[in-house]
Amino acid sequence: MTIAIASDLSGFPLKKELVEHLKESGYTVLDFGIENEKEPQPYFIQAPKVAKAIQQGKAEKGILICGTGQGMAIVANKHKGIYACVVDDIFSAERSKIVNNANVITLGGWITAPFVGKQIVDAWLAMSFTQKMEFKKDFLTNAFAQVQAIEEENLK
Repeated sequence: MTIAIASDLSGFPLKKELVEHLKESGYTVLDFGIENEKEPQPYFIQAPKVAKAIQQGKAEKGILICGTGQGMAIVANKHKGIYACVVDDIFSAERSKIVNNANVITLGGWITAPFVGKQIVDAWLAMSFTQKMEFKKDFLTNAFAQVQAIEEENLK
């Protein structure tokens, strides 16, 4: 699986740790930077890089890191076919995939320690849509279809 990743300056230290962890775990990583603290780029420049990589089929999933994860999520969700959730813990990471079928997670570099960030990413990557909630599979599948219909109507 190929995972696209990017950060702004606030997320850079966590991004470095996650890139190394993902590669050690056997994933192919498309790292869209930033490359160093001396050449920062803002979240609204970085998030589209990951979103477009997924739209173009260059990556299956994406990870974005800024100070809180919120700015990255807002920008990523402006792209058709991108379902980004802010995750601050293992439970929300799992549920972002299980319930919302998130293909992108966003993390806060000011909030998440690298050790926890690795656990969050691993938990998200280990889940599939509706896993652990098979009793609600029909509801969740329909809900996701409704989200896609809203997307079709509003992101032309």
